[in-house]
Amino acid sequence: MIAGCAHLDQIRPVTAHADGCEDCLKIGASWVHLRLCMTCGHVGCCDSSPNKHATAHFRKTGHPIIRTFEPGEDWGWCYVDEVMLDASEWPVRGPVAHSV
Repeated sequence: MIAGCAHLDQIRPVTAHADGCEDCLKIGASWVHLRLCMTCGHVGCCDSSPNKHATAHFRKTGHPIIRTFEPGEDWGWCYVDEVMLDASEWPVRGPVAHSV
């Protein structure tokens, strides 16, 4: 963990709902990178993507913590505290990265 986060208690064992951005897949849009919600398993696209669905999911649900869903990466982010986190030990059931 790079800095303090008051929301680590909201990390749950999750299973990714999709192998790509759930919302982009529904509308036929593309994404740059993927993020996994550590409260519910929603897969959304990053803020460099046109639709920024991961941040939209946070704004809609209040789920504060995501982790990267990119191959070879193990970092997390808390939207509320705006801090990077070490996600290498977080409880993800199934793949920790997309395959597409």
